[in-house]
Amino acid sequence: MIAEKTAVTGCGKGTPGWMQVNQVTVSYDHPSEMTLEHALNIDFVDASQKLGPRIAVELTPESAKRLVELINVALEKGAVVDPVAFE
Repeated sequence: MIAEKTAVTGCGKGTPGWMQVNQVTVSYDHPSEMTLEHALNIDFVDASQKLGPRIAVELTPESAKRLVELINVALEKGAVVDPVAFE
């Protein structure tokens, strides 16, 4: 298992509705649902709630690469529209 964890600031919508997220773990491991040997797994949580709700995503490696590309494109365009937010 390969896993990387970092603090984040945001919110996400899960089973209980909208929730704060302050930690994300990105791993390359065996997925829980997908029928692949390995997947890129993303888990968003509120770390203050030890066993609280989470938002989990499993992606094929190719889908994960496309997601990273689109995130970078959106951030580049956002920096043009709102440069102060990127200082």
